[in-house]
Amino acid sequence: MLSRPRSTTARSTVARTARGFATLLLAAAVAVSGSVSAFAQNVPIVRDAEIEALVRDYARPIFKAAGLANDGIDIVLVNDSSFNAFVTGRRLFINTGALMTAETPNEIIGVIAHEAGHIAGGHQQKLRDQLERAKTMAIIATLLGAGAIVAGATTNSRGLAGAGMGVAAGGGEMAQRSILAYQRTEETTADRSAMTYLNATGQSGMGMLKTFSRFQNALSLSGAQVDPYRISHPMPQERIANLEVLVKQSPYVGNVDPPALQQRHDMMRVKIAAYVGGQAAATRLMRKNPGSLASRYGEAQLAYLYGNLAQGLAKTNALIKEQPKNPYFQELRGDILMKANKPKDAADAYAKAVSLDPARSGLLPVSLGQALMAVGTPETLKKAVTQISNGLARDRENAEGYRYLAQAYGELGNIPAADLATAEGHFYSGDYQNAKIFAMRAQKNMKRGEPGWLRAQDIINYAPPGKRK
Repeated sequence: MLSRPRSTTARSTVARTARGFATLLLAAAVAVSGSVSAFAQNVPIVRDAEIEALVRDYARPIFKAAGLANDGIDIVLVNDSSFNAFVTGRRLFINTGALMTAETPNEIIGVIAHEAGHIAGGHQQKLRDQLERAKTMAIIATLLGAGAIVAGATTNSRGLAGAGMGVAAGGGEMAQRSILAYQRTEETTADRSAMTYLNATGQSGMGMLKTFSRFQNALSLSGAQVDPYRISHPMPQERIANLEVLVKQSPYVGNVDPPALQQRHDMMRVKIAAYVGGQAAATRLMRKNPGSLASRYGEAQLAYLYGNLAQGLAKTNALIKEQPKNPYFQELRGDILMKANKPKDAADAYAKAVSLDPARSGLLPVSLGQALMAVGTPETLKKAVTQISNGLARDRENAEGYRYLAQAYGELGNIPAADLATAEGHFYSGDYQNAKIFAMRAQKNMKRGEPGWLRAQDIINYAPPGKRK
């Protein structure tokens, strides 16, 4: 009678061990998986033309040095306050917390260089291979352990059942440590690659050192006792010691960021603080450099966000006078005028932003399209369709943009086109069921074989990764 509870408990232990290792595998699999869209991954992303352009400017020379210039690497901004960045597929995710915390462009450039090292080194595919090997180890260990437990239960041998638990738990532990050791090696390799890219572009590695020092200080302040074999990155002190040698050997160790780039960085930090951290967070940053362009930009943003539109417009107009070719000052002017219910004037501001934008962001034409829709005449609705379509051609995964396009088509009476745009919006949001429903609705009123019909068919036939046969 007593053997059954013991063996049941033992089998539960094996199950927990297997589940624990499965969780590790799942976490790693998420880290290396690709997807059709950041929206579909349920990542809380942030879209902003100015910030995206700046981060791409940081990344462009690094990607070129890493041989990734033509590989179509997407950079995605994540709405998260922690200092972090990671790679999945051909996407590099950077947290807004990292952008706001980093005091210089060089700190973020170092982070990008490190992540580029992972991409260029093919570490994700290698991790997949390592996962398969580790999974096999864990399965074999679990099966051996389960066999011993069953034998122990059958013979009423506590020692044999206990040994079975040890085999199962030990096998999972060994597989887990194997994966983590592999990841630590790849992190060190990525650090070295990052220094190679920074040297190739004439940039200092001091920003990377500062970042890792920040990690070390956070770890020390937490008081946590960390097993170095249970973390996927090298311990901070080891990492800093290894990297410091490479940084100090570089002929570019004393190089600093150009003043114009630092100014853009400061403006980005204030903007993120205002929109994500709130009035107090933005004010703290502005106090560090009172009277600067970044601080005055922050004042205009706060006035817009917290209801003083007249003051916000006056401050923004002053910024435009100082930098008449800055597209993002015009964008802010458009935002303020839209909030003030002046869509025609807002459309003029957005149109200037579009014409001045060297990055050709897909977001600005969509904003222009929204303003034209708000004007509400048949002529401006047609122009809205053109502008939003232009924006989506540059930024195909902007799910929100498709919703505005659907609204514009609907107001013009073009229901099939509105249904297809709605299908696209659901598709890039990861809601494939509703995407298929609206795609089928669109097809019913389209000529077979025309471009819209074919696109609807693509959506209908799409099978998400993991569900393909």
